[in-house]
Amino acid sequence: MCYDADAVPPRYGPPVTNHTSHPRTLVSADGTRFAAFAAVPERSTGAGVLVLPDNRGLSGFYEQFCCRLAEQGHPAVAVDYYGRTAGTDHRGRGPDFGELDQLMSHLRALTRPGLDADFTAAIDWLRSPTGGACQRVLSVGFCLGGRFAFTTAAPRFGLAGVIGFYGAVQPLFGAPGPTQLAAEFRAPVLGLFGGADEGIPAGEVAAFADALTEAGVSHEIVTYPGAPHGFFELGRADLAAACADAWQRVLAMLAEPEGLGRPDRAGRPG
Repeated sequence: MCYDADAVPPRYGPPVTNHTSHPRTLVSADGTRFAAFAAVPERSTGAGVLVLPDNRGLSGFYEQFCCRLAEQGHPAVAVDYYGRTAGTDHRGRGPDFGELDQLMSHLRALTRPGLDADFTAAIDWLRSPTGGACQRVLSVGFCLGGRFAFTTAAPRFGLAGVIGFYGAVQPLFGAPGPTQLAAEFRAPVLGLFGGADEGIPAGEVAAFADALTEAGVSHEIVTYPGAPHGFFELGRADLAAACADAWQRVLAMLAEPEGLGRPDRAGRPG
C-alpha cells in the first residue's frame, strides 16, 4: 500500500507553463479499455511521462502528479491496472477496493502481457499528436508502479529512461523482480528509495544496483536516510528535503536521461 485517497504530491515550484488535464479511456492491443488520466502542457519540453501508480491503481495522487509534471512542461499520462477485472470507473470502486483482502484477486489477475499492452498503449498515446507528440518518453512509478517502471527499461518499450520510487526489486508472487530481470534492461534507471522502508531492505537495493552494474545499465540509486516508504508526499516538514531532492533528480532525468551520476544533476548523491 502507498497513498491514501487524500494524499497530495509535493509541488516542485511555480509552473513554467499552463496545461490542460482530463480523464481518458485508453484501449489496449487486446481491446481492453482501461482508465487513464492525462495532463498536457501548452509548451512542451518534448519529454513525456508514463506514470505508474501504486497497487491501488489510478487515484487522485497520480492525477495531481501528472498535473505537476505538466506544469513543468512534461506531457504525462497515468494508467490504471485493473481494466480487465474492475472496469474503467476507478472512482466508483469504493473505499474498500484498496484494502489488501479486496485487492488481492485483482493483483493476482495481472499478467505481464496485459500490463505490457496497457503500458504500450499509453506510451503510444504520448507519442501521438493528442498526447503532445513526445520526442522521447520516460516512465515514473511508485511502489508497485516503481517495480513496474524498472521493468519498462526493457527495449521493447523504447523508453529514454525509467524512474522508480520505492519499487520492490525482488521476486513477487513467483514472478522475477527487477534485480533478476536487469540483464534485459537497456534504458537508464533512476531508483529512489527510503532508508527507513522496512519492506525494501538496504541489502535488496544494493543487490539491484549490483545487477544493473553487471548488466552494464546506466543507473543511479539514491537512498534517503530515515525516509519511509511513500515519503514523496506533501505535508511532512521532516521529509521536505528528500522530496525536493527527488524532484530535482526526476526533472534532471527527464531533461537528460543519459546524464545519470553527474554531480551537477541534483543536490547530494545518495
